[in-house]
Amino acid sequence: MESALKPFRVLAYIVGVMLLLLVTGMVLKYGFDIAGPVSVISPIHGFLYMVYLVAALNLGLKSRWTWPYTLGVLLAGTVPFLSFVIERKVTSRVHEQISAAATA
Repeated sequence: MESALKPFRVLAYIVGVMLLLLVTGMVLKYGFDIAGPVSVISPIHGFLYMVYLVAALNLGLKSRWTWPYTLGVLLAGTVPFLSFVIERKVTSRVHEQISAAATA
C-alpha cells in the first residue's frame, strides 16, 4: 500500500493546485475576458486528473476501500481545496491500515 500512497499524495497536491489555477483562469476568462490561461491550464488539469484517478483507484484497490469511499476520493479532485483535505484523511487511514497489519 505504501508504494501506491506516494503517487496518490503527489497527484492529489498537483491536481489541487491545478484546479485552483483553473478556477483563477475561469475568473479571468469570464470576468475579465482574458481567455489565454484557461486554454493552457484546462487540458493540463484534465490530463493530470485522469492520472490522479488511476493513482487513487490503484490505492483504493490495494487498500480494499468500499466503492462509495473510493468514489468520494476520486471525486475529490473536482472540488477546489477538497483534494488537500482528502489527501490528509486518506494518508492517515492508510497509515493506520499499515500499522494494524504490522501488529497483526
